[in-house]
Amino acid sequence: MSFGRSPLNRRTLFASAIAAGTAVLVSACSENDELADQAGSDQGYVSGSGVVSQVAVDKRGEALDLSFETLDGKSMSLADLRPTPVVINLWYAACPPCRKEAPDLKSVADGFGDKAQFIGVNVRDQAAAANAFISNYQVPYPNMLDSNGEMVSLLSGVLPPQATPSTVVLDAKGRAAARVVGEVDASTLKGLVEDVLAE
Repeated sequence: MSFGRSPLNRRTLFASAIAAGTAVLVSACSENDELADQAGSDQGYVSGSGVVSQVAVDKRGEALDLSFETLDGKSMSLADLRPTPVVINLWYAACPPCRKEAPDLKSVADGFGDKAQFIGVNVRDQAAAANAFISNYQVPYPNMLDSNGEMVSLLSGVLPPQATPSTVVLDAKGRAAARVVGEVDASTLKGLVEDVLAE
């Protein structure tokens, strides 16, 4: 899958891609560090503004499929959600940028309603910690525990390793159309989803 520069229809965003096969360990440094400067730290999260990448419609790879169970015990499948665009957000409770972006994710999810399906993917916690975060931030969309790493593995061609938080937008065909590595803000995410809906 090729993640390169592609303009947003309604916004001009800094777009960057990490070359396939590059083993970059992204984690926190100081708040002013860029993504590339965060390699090698052991904090375990991406700090600062998210790095946004989009993929042109004719450059997207295969549809991503995974069946999973949500924290409230419901069965879900990415395939069953099509043709609704899907927003997948990777997070964990002790991650400062995950906490910072949570209100924006909630706001955008509420704004789109049933036009887009949001899914939270907890990459580190046990159910109690994940549920406490969901309750505290009033997260309105389903969340799963990725205890066995199935979702992270599925997204390995889209995201660099250990990139939390990260957000991936799937198009109506279930293909990765955009990603944000690091914290996402409401206006950026809204624009990415709107672009997919407009296709």
